[in-house]
Amino acid sequence: DVFNIKNDSFKEINRGFVASDSKKDPCKEALSFESQVIIMNHHGTISAGYTPVLDCHTAHIACKFTELLQKMYKRTGKVTEKDPKRIKTGDACMCLLKPTKPMVVETFKEYPPLGRFAVRDMKQTVADGVVKTVTKGDGTGGKTTKSAAKAPK
Repeated sequence: DVFNIKNDSFKEINRGFVASDSKKDPCKEALSFESQVIIMNHHGTISAGYTPVLDCHTAHIACKFTELLQKMYKRTGKVTEKDPKRIKTGDACMCLLKPTKPMVVETFKEYPPLGRFAVRDMKQTVADGVVKTVTKGDGTGGKTTKSAAKAPK
């Protein structure tokens, strides 16, 4: 779908903002999300508490690895270890991430561009990930432009 932005409301739009259909499926802030992450190039090990920057769509926001849920084979998805203490280069893992600032992500299955991300640390990509499930906020944290607020409902 195509839409137009009228008046000066385009000046209110910043990097990382997500436009959505407010009637059918409004985007909401992700409080946390479960993801499958593949570690490609990390200097050491990653454990719960690690807080790198995630690049998802146009957003660059630090997210905390709150839990490492399970380690798995990256090709088959077969679980090799439940609740691993740490993961390293070459490992695939299901983990729970929590953004440090408001961020919109969706499951890869529903909205692929909002459901994939790169994990960056020390100016290089250390991992790639795909969002599997999202715990969303109540929708009050988002910003509505002035023209959208005036629009007939």
